[in-house]
Amino acid sequence: MDNSNKLNKEQKQAIGLLSVGTFLEYFDLMLYIHMAVLLNELFFPKTDPFTASLLSAFAFCSTYLLRPFGALILGYIGDHIGRKATVVITTFIMSLSCVIMANLPTYAQIGISATWLVTICRIVQGMCAMGEGTGAEIYLTELIKPPIRYPAVAFVVIFATLGTTAALAIASFVISNDLNWRIIFWFGAIVAFIGTVARTALRETPEFADAKKRIRKVVENSNKDIKTLEESDIWKEKVNTKTALSLFLIQCMWPAAMYFAYIHCGNMAKNFLGFTAEQVINQNFIVSSIQLASYILLTYLCYKIYPLFILKVKLFLFTCFILVAPFLLSNISSAYELMLLQIFVVTLVPTDFPGVSIFYIYFPVVKRFTYSCLMYALSRAVMSVLTSFGLVYLIHYFGSWGILLVMIPVILGYKFGLSHFESLEKANGRYPLKKDKSFVVYNQYPTETI
Repeated sequence: MDNSNKLNKEQKQAIGLLSVGTFLEYFDLMLYIHMAVLLNELFFPKTDPFTASLLSAFAFCSTYLLRPFGALILGYIGDHIGRKATVVITTFIMSLSCVIMANLPTYAQIGISATWLVTICRIVQGMCAMGEGTGAEIYLTELIKPPIRYPAVAFVVIFATLGTTAALAIASFVISNDLNWRIIFWFGAIVAFIGTVARTALRETPEFADAKKRIRKVVENSNKDIKTLEESDIWKEKVNTKTALSLFLIQCMWPAAMYFAYIHCGNMAKNFLGFTAEQVINQNFIVSSIQLASYILLTYLCYKIYPLFILKVKLFLFTCFILVAPFLLSNISSAYELMLLQIFVVTLVPTDFPGVSIFYIYFPVVKRFTYSCLMYALSRAVMSVLTSFGLVYLIHYFGSWGILLVMIPVILGYKFGLSHFESLEKANGRYPLKKDKSFVVYNQYPTETI
């Protein structure tokens, strides 16, 4: 009897714990990003609009620049100790960083030290969120078989987006009621600690546990020391360079789109439309809510429609939109028009969602966490610099058309990456039959021992 369309009790519990934990993690991470229009004024020196844009870009980049280093650390823990240990550790550290930020003196109190301290906290939070999100997705990828795997993994992304939306809602409430902004970070610390405790109930994934068992068996049968692991087929299995590059290129898309939709458009609203920090946060909250609704719809669709087909359609629509976006951006005259543009960006942009579980299975199990984290981290580090600092200067010299100099290469890279995974799926018999025009019925999935 085929149980690939049903979830057992353990799988449901894992989805619940990981989803709630991811919600808490991203709630904490996105608090600062979406309150940057307010908090940057408290932790950075006051300057002219152009320099302020550079400082905003610096605050945005600080979340991503050291992620590759964190990816190596968290990847080692995930691939050598376990997936469970990683998600518990990252949630705890996130809670600790929120406590520090809740008590951090402002620039007016301690000068440039406040800028450096808040930047360090952002770096730590960014590293933790990377291990948390990737860890949760890999955990469910290894625990659940397709096609139910696709909406199960997508469910975690929904809760990450929900965490972002909740952060905006709380931020809007606190600012609208003239409450102390530090309350938000205390709240974030508490919910992250609760998530840490809850995740201790998770068990290790069967696929990772089986790989560790096979490695131990090799060592026991050889009657030698741990160095014999180097002769194990499991240990020697290499990561395909083209596969790693393809995942990197696919994951470059979202940071570019996120910066454009939330940071750049937020700065536009403030500098050219005269928005207050509260108005920027409120508008971003509406945009984030609609993004969340679109993710819920895609999660439902990916159970019925093959995820790579969904991503191909989104890529086509987003490409058409981005080609006219500079013209639209140059002629925006109201908050409503700006919000519509933001909504189009966040709903049309193709990312690794909801196909990320397809991408992960093409990495060896004992190297999967490290390489998945590393490609994610590198994409965020590279794109945070190119989109934030790059857009500041490109738009300064070329106007809104400078956006295309960043987005078109990213789109072409995404197309290359998506085509590669599509080829892998076809070669391994996992691509839907051509005669199935609706992409509703999947081929029989072989055992995944990539």
